[in-house]
Amino acid sequence: MKNLTVVDNPFVKRDVTILRDKETNPADFRSALNRVSYSLAIEISNHLELSEFEVQTPLEKTKGYKIKKQIVLVPVLRAGLSMVSSFLEMIPDAKVGHIGLQRDEKTLEPVDYYYKTPKNLDESVTILLDPMLATGGSAVASFNYLKKRDANNCILACLIAAPEGVEKMGKEHPEVPVYTAALDRQLNSVGYILPGLGDAGDRTFGTF
Repeated sequence: MKNLTVVDNPFVKRDVTILRDKETNPADFRSALNRVSYSLAIEISNHLELSEFEVQTPLEKTKGYKIKKQIVLVPVLRAGLSMVSSFLEMIPDAKVGHIGLQRDEKTLEPVDYYYKTPKNLDESVTILLDPMLATGGSAVASFNYLKKRDANNCILACLIAAPEGVEKMGKEHPEVPVYTAALDRQLNSVGYILPGLGDAGDRTFGTF
């Protein structure tokens, strides 16, 4: 997929290792997840347009910059919530929407139960936050929802991606850039990423 960016640096490699380790407790898991999310947010910033304006320093006037468009963060409930705080620290004036999807364990297809986003998505950059891009079903369904509500400048941020999910995104939403910290090997028979890190929501919130 030409729009795939794998954020690959020593800090990210270290923290992805912490996320993968089954012995990592929820507190350390959340800390590592936050650091990886910061790295994803910084990498995504290269995709954002800036506008220039004049700013007065204590000594003279100079050129300043701000993000040109409103940023809307849309975590996929519930695991996507774990990425929100890091992105908000990097983009404090971002707005936050929510999409609730759950996977049917038999069909592996997403089933929606909640949707709420700010207005004027057509004038914003919409960043979908979902730790795992596995089958790609949830991401594709989320972007289908967002596009129906006029989102036309979308980005996906995830911690771990599987080739199957990347391929599905490339077919269904080829214009959407995907940023991830690791591209893993494959899915298992029940749709979990291998080698993966287990269930990101359960490990974040201690519900395993």
